[in-house]
Amino acid sequence: MPAGHGLRSRTRDSFSRPFRKKGYIALTTYLRTYKIGDYVDVKVNGAVHKGMPHKFYHGRTGGVWNVTKRAIGVEINKQVGNRIIRKRIHVRVEHVMPSRCNEEFKLRKKNNDELKAAAKARGEIISTKRQPEGPKPGFMVEGASVPPWRLLLPSLAML
Repeated sequence: MPAGHGLRSRTRDSFSRPFRKKGYIALTTYLRTYKIGDYVDVKVNGAVHKGMPHKFYHGRTGGVWNVTKRAIGVEINKQVGNRIIRKRIHVRVEHVMPSRCNEEFKLRKKNNDELKAAAKARGEIISTKRQPEGPKPGFMVEGASVPPWRLLLPSLAML
């Protein structure tokens, strides 16, 4: 018999709840505030069937473009053939979580602002741009007076 091609086909593992994470959904899921422009990860919660996105979007990251009462609109890139389409989907809050994709950027921005403020207090101008790692410093190899192959083969040392 041929395989089914339904909406939730081949999602036995991806939509199942993780080990020791079954049961009630944590209240923090519902109490989080999402703003337009935030990055979110789509992570389908198999316990909630309403507002569940298609299996393609599971594990994808997108930006919030709309916030409604129980759901949020997420804009996700999807490759279709030879082009990338920006898809806009509405997903219930149970199926999304805040993304950590720009955490490092925010931290770097905060550190740069502190460095700039400290430099301004000193009366200096500093560059906070990231620089590529330059070439490694040179060094001299101190060689032994006897070649290493002579130490390995004492019979050839007579040559």
